[in-house]
Amino acid sequence: MMKHAKFFILSFFLFTVLHTVAQTDAVPVFKGAVKANREKMYNYIIKNSITQNLALPLSDSTEADWEDAFYAMELIGYKQPWVDEKIKIAFDSVTKRSTGFQRGLVELIYTNYATEFKSNINQLFLTTENAKIFAMCAEYLLRADKSKYNTEQITEVVWKKTEQYFQNERSSSFTMLQLLVPIMQTAEPEGSIVHLKLGELLTKKFLKNNTVVYSIQRKNRNFPGIVMVRDEAGNFITDDKGIIFSLPQLARSITNMPCYLTNGNTPQGIFRMHGFAVSKSAALGPTENIQLMMPYETSIQTFLRDSSITDTSWEPELYEQLLPASLKKYKPLYQTFYASAIGRTEIIAHGTTVDPEFYKGQLYYPHTPTAGCLCTKEIWNDADGKRLISDQQKLVDAIKKAGGAEGYLIVIEIDDQQKPVSINEILPYLKIKD
Repeated sequence: MMKHAKFFILSFFLFTVLHTVAQTDAVPVFKGAVKANREKMYNYIIKNSITQNLALPLSDSTEADWEDAFYAMELIGYKQPWVDEKIKIAFDSVTKRSTGFQRGLVELIYTNYATEFKSNINQLFLTTENAKIFAMCAEYLLRADKSKYNTEQITEVVWKKTEQYFQNERSSSFTMLQLLVPIMQTAEPEGSIVHLKLGELLTKKFLKNNTVVYSIQRKNRNFPGIVMVRDEAGNFITDDKGIIFSLPQLARSITNMPCYLTNGNTPQGIFRMHGFAVSKSAALGPTENIQLMMPYETSIQTFLRDSSITDTSWEPELYEQLLPASLKKYKPLYQTFYASAIGRTEIIAHGTTVDPEFYKGQLYYPHTPTAGCLCTKEIWNDADGKRLISDQQKLVDAIKKAGGAEGYLIVIEIDDQQKPVSINEILPYLKIKD
């Protein structure tokens, strides 16, 4: 959900300068989508949030200003040679900086720079005593160099650091290191195995008597997945022609970091769905969103929809009750459980008013990435701000047709094909008998 610090600049500007969201003749209006206002916002971000903030000498009192610049550059993918020099300055004193500053800097590097700052990140990786910063650095280094030698070297440091520092921290920090991908996570079955089991997730027996929303994704989150809706009777929602309802849905964060890290991609696994809401954030817009909870965000009784449960402490065995027998050992479907255990919160399914032109040329364009939520496409008129296209509204309508937003949503990656997911890939699995 876009309530993280990285979206403060965007939301602040939209609220205070544009007075954006309105409702006219039942058609939502977002004045920020008007062409002149889009341009004004973009220029504001570059001039004030980036250039002005980075012009300040870096000190304890200006760390927050530099962090705002980091977040702004992530948002619009801003890269310039002069910015690279500022990043070098930030790394010169990074070990003396606050954890928040370090996290903002590493997140920016992970988002905007594939390999350019590998040596700087490696130095922080070797010296930090903060589990989250350590994990972010490790993930960057693994992505920058996928060689066996590099992986083995990082693995060695991970285990050494785990023994030296992090076992003495609170248990959630240690759990985070256990999730470090691909070093410490149990090996995932091949995508073909997931395909073989997909039919079991799509039957009436899975989460029986519940409304279920399916978000079916690729491993490469640059490619949009699709979303489908099943009612409490186990029937998939269809249109007037009897065609099964489906829409593209993006599960990619701006950072594209792993799901267990804050602001990373949407975790795989089961979410508890609990109603609709309209966000106060202008970046999400006026279209209703679907409220979601992961296990550690609520009680066991609420998540499992069973008031007779007396357990008060979450254990994996409780969560696995929701999974088919053949997938109880499939670790990727436990990502919501462990990601929430180490602090991820506020992941929902929403629309967007973010300017898609920020991401022109990306594989997911004209979809817009988020801080880790599920996001559907919305297009707003650049002349008057009226909503032209809303896949989010279509999704909300389908869920209401299914009985409402009380039930479950499951996110699952089916394979690593380098293309968007299509409904034609999924239809054969719907023919498996219950």
